[in-house]
Amino acid sequence: MVLTYSKYDKLKKGDLAPEFSLKGIDDKTHLLEEFKGKNLLIVFMCNHCPYVQPKFDYLSELQEKFNDLQVIGINSNSEVIEEDSFENMKEYAETGNFKFLYLDDNTQKTAKDYGAECTPDSFLFNSEHKLVYHGRLDDAHMYEHEEGTTAEIEDALQQLNERKEVTIKEEPSIGCNIKWK
Repeated sequence: MVLTYSKYDKLKKGDLAPEFSLKGIDDKTHLLEEFKGKNLLIVFMCNHCPYVQPKFDYLSELQEKFNDLQVIGINSNSEVIEEDSFENMKEYAETGNFKFLYLDDNTQKTAKDYGAECTPDSFLFNSEHKLVYHGRLDDAHMYEHEEGTTAEIEDALQQLNERKEVTIKEEPSIGCNIKWK
């Protein structure tokens, strides 16, 4: 495992979310345009990462808590790590009772377009799909959300819901590196 941090050399605050066309664990192809008018939390993640696994429940909680939010998990390791395969994505989502979309980026194009580097790597977009926050979910990196002392992503979502400018300080996420082909 190579410990990696978020990088900020691709998307900047205010940039539009790059388009994508990715297969979900529901066997449907999902496009960015289907989420018009919704805030988006896009989290690059995978099945095997010990930094992601403790966040599965938290991502589902965020999906249920914020009505105008779509949480999307994107796995860019499916063709590189057996545990992250598409079939295993389905199994993890079913076992974990995921309430959010889980999409397969088997070409890794989407991860490159977003500048994702690690798992988890979180990008929050407003309803116009402009980037308002890129960073960690909280400070409980390898632990359940409840064990942390911060909730940056939730604070950013609250500001977004209150139609305020998102001013939460962006701290880089930390986790396993995306396993590039």
